[in-house]
Amino acid sequence: MTTVDAHAHVLLPGIEQAVAGHPGHAAHRELDARRNGPGAQAVSGAMIGERIGLLTRVADRLTAMDATGVDVQIVSPSPSHYHYWAGRELAADVCRLAAEGVAGHVAQAPGRLRGLGLAPLQHPDLLVTALDQALGLGLEGVEISSHAPGRDLSDPAYEPFWARAAESGAVVFLHPFGCTLDERLDHWYLSNIVGQPVENAVALSHLIFSGVLDRHPGLKLLAAHGGGYLPYYLGRADHGHRVRPDARGCARAPSDYLRELHFDSLTHDPAVLRELVRVAGPERVLLGSDFPFDMGEPDPLAALRAAGLGPTAFDAIRGGNAIRLFDLKDDR
Repeated sequence: MTTVDAHAHVLLPGIEQAVAGHPGHAAHRELDARRNGPGAQAVSGAMIGERIGLLTRVADRLTAMDATGVDVQIVSPSPSHYHYWAGRELAADVCRLAAEGVAGHVAQAPGRLRGLGLAPLQHPDLLVTALDQALGLGLEGVEISSHAPGRDLSDPAYEPFWARAAESGAVVFLHPFGCTLDERLDHWYLSNIVGQPVENAVALSHLIFSGVLDRHPGLKLLAAHGGGYLPYYLGRADHGHRVRPDARGCARAPSDYLRELHFDSLTHDPAVLRELVRVAGPERVLLGSDFPFDMGEPDPLAALRAAGLGPTAFDAIRGGNAIRLFDLKDDR
């Protein structure tokens, strides 16, 4: 069975060069600094410096993949490249640079690497173009965050994007960056430790409760970080749907929709991963490492083995589900 890591990142310096000096960039950096706090900023800067080769050089990436038994990576841009503050022209440039940069990176090892582009959530009318651009360059779809300024994923303006993604078979990778709890999480790296799972849960809840998944049943949506907190507190969501008429924007119990979504395995806990497999189904979980960041899993196959799943579920999560979702060829 081919082992596929569906959650890995690449750093594209050309994007940061393109946005530098534009109106809004300084404010964006200041907000990011406030949300994370100076301690996290310092540690993250050093961590990126240590891992820059893994983030930018294909040879280093392949060596690391071989060391952990990963055959294929699905490579997406670092979420730091979203830049949802950018105006229309700059946002279009960011997405073009992301698609071209990822396509160029994965083309250096076509049997081992596949890629995703970006889509500008702050400009809904540009989303379909960005998605088609990524697909036209041979990418598998696009990566998005959990929200854009003033817009959640339930916003009706996104309907053409969801429709096009479902029609085309593109994968939409939901990977939060930044949390609207802001300075409440500016110590102890809570901006990531707590903020990322919160954002995943909020974004998925918007997609479920608003009926987006009812209207676009073919949508291939992959949620990072095991779906955040949502899969592990479903009883409250289902209860609210039963007793609150204002919580019935979706046709069925919220828990039903987990078997229509996909999740990576990055839960950091074997018991939690087993629960994710129970509620979503073994056919809906994909191996994911968050390579090569420190909040990722350095040996995703070992983490999967630790969950103690049966051989059928293990093989599905190891690679079978990714082969199906991304329409990959299994040469093993």
